[in-house]
Amino acid sequence: MSPVVFYRTIKIDDLSIFYRETGPREGPVLLLLHGLPSSSRMFEPLLSRLGDQFHLIAPDYPGFGHSDWPNPKEFSYTFDHIATVIERFIQALGLRNYTLYMQDYGGPIGFRLAVAHPERVSALIVQDAVAHDEGLGANWKTRRAFWADRPAHEALLRTNLLSLATTRTRHVGNDPAVERYDPDLWTDEFAFLSKPGQADIQADLFFDYQSNVAAYPRWQAWMRATQPRLLVIWGRYDQSFELSEPEAYRRDVPNAEVHVLDAGHFALDTKAEEIAAIVRAFAAH
Repeated sequence: MSPVVFYRTIKIDDLSIFYRETGPREGPVLLLLHGLPSSSRMFEPLLSRLGDQFHLIAPDYPGFGHSDWPNPKEFSYTFDHIATVIERFIQALGLRNYTLYMQDYGGPIGFRLAVAHPERVSALIVQDAVAHDEGLGANWKTRRAFWADRPAHEALLRTNLLSLATTRTRHVGNDPAVERYDPDLWTDEFAFLSKPGQADIQADLFFDYQSNVAAYPRWQAWMRATQPRLLVIWGRYDQSFELSEPEAYRRDVPNAEVHVLDAGHFALDTKAEEIAAIVRAFAAH
């Protein structure tokens, strides 16, 4: 039988933060941090497969999923601010030790949490999340131009980042086996991105992505100094980030366990069974 998943909300800084939770409370904790433009929903395949042994917690960030979407004029959509909200979420739930599972935007949020409180982190799992400048691919030319001159490039950035075509490509990448992908994956996300206020929220947050690039050297130095237990899972057909990135992690942490799968940016779309088995073996030690 699949474990029971609970769908909960908690007040953090006057925000309603939604999260999914399953598994035994005494089990090892996996804190699951989602990417763009998804939500904790992306981790449903792991919740149903790992909840027998692990205590899994997957929050939606402010501005995503079923958490509150405060107006950007009243809430600063930066990675520092979101990491602060998730830090307070961790405190409110009384989490003292956990494995951080970080996908896409979950990387910069998770690395902030890890560097601030390394004593809480038993291991890191990175799934298609970048911590090295060379891991950003050709798509980032438009995005870097946006950082340099937001007014001149915002319209193009919104098309590049938030369009239906780009939302689909984030999932499928250049995977030749397109029939393995449920179209609901990107049509649901595009519907989310098309809701009032979302374009402004996502543009603000993406403008702040440059703060992550500036922090990469600090995160790399932290990994080299602390040598955390590290699992890297990567989709071979990911067109958001470069395929060289897994080995960049291994340069920092030579004992890192690396798996490159025949999958896209959201590798759980098509490789949930394989990823669940890899995570189970890694996190159980």
